[in-house]
Amino acid sequence: MYKGGMGMGNMQGMLKKAQKMQANMMKLQEELKARTVEASAGGEAVKVVVNGNKELVSINIKPEAVDPEDVEMLQDLILTAVNDGLKQIDAMTEQEMSKVTGGMKIPGLG
Repeated sequence: MYKGGMGMGNMQGMLKKAQKMQANMMKLQEELKARTVEASAGGEAVKVVVNGNKELVSINIKPEAVDPEDVEMLQDLILTAVNDGLKQIDAMTEQEMSKVTGGMKIPGLG
């Protein structure tokens, strides 16, 4: 038997740990899809809800934010709120995944 290297027991143990981590990550990814975050812009003139699947779930625009003379402002508020919501989802996903992976960065996740 090769001495000084990994024995078969160590390899099997590592494989089991990797499989468990993968199962935990898949479970967490499904849980994250169901989570939502709320973001707003313009003093809550525009509020959006984004889910963990990075889908816009709802948008609420206060009537006073709708000014036919200044459509660009409303567009900017919507963009700001949606982008903030997406950033929050990314941060939440990264934070939760790092708990499962022990801080390891795994390409394609999070």
